[in-house]
Amino acid sequence: MNSRSVRARVFRWATALSLVTGALATAACGASAASPAPTATVTVTVTEEPAAAPSTPDAAAAPAGAVVACELVTHEEAEKLAGTPLADGVAGDPSSCRYTGPPTGPTAQVEVYAGDGAKKVLDIDRTLKHKFTPVPGVGDEAYYEDGMVFFLKSGTWVGIRLVLLTDPEANRKPMEELAATAAGRL
Repeated sequence: MNSRSVRARVFRWATALSLVTGALATAACGASAASPAPTATVTVTVTEEPAAAPSTPDAAAAPAGAVVACELVTHEEAEKLAGTPLADGVAGDPSSCRYTGPPTGPTAQVEVYAGDGAKKVLDIDRTLKHKFTPVPGVGDEAYYEDGMVFFLKSGTWVGIRLVLLTDPEANRKPMEELAATAAGRL
């Protein structure tokens, strides 16, 4: 079951409970001192919905011709980059993908952004005066900054972010190699 359906069920349950509580409070306010406040028993039944399929990349969900971020960097490539097992890619939408490390550690995450989102991150980081180093031979243009590599290929910006508690310079070469692989898929 995904977290979105759990949150939706909890919200519906909480809303129903607040309506019942509000009705009881209103009824209690109208009771006189001589008459006892009304009581009610509320029974809530929570049923499990069939487990939804894991949130995996789905090219069919993307508009025709759109770049699907989870297809640019595979699960295996993300794990190799992070150096640890990661969960399957979770697509926020077709233009973003996140591979996360296990809750027990180590801290690790690989994020992939394609299109306007990647360009926006690059623009913000430029505004913040982050240090960028050109990456030759990757796409039409490419740049590395600590923990992230950006490239432009065929009019589409892509950003790959690596979150690890290690020296970012140690990850530079593997990130540039992964960017070259991903650029080859565009």
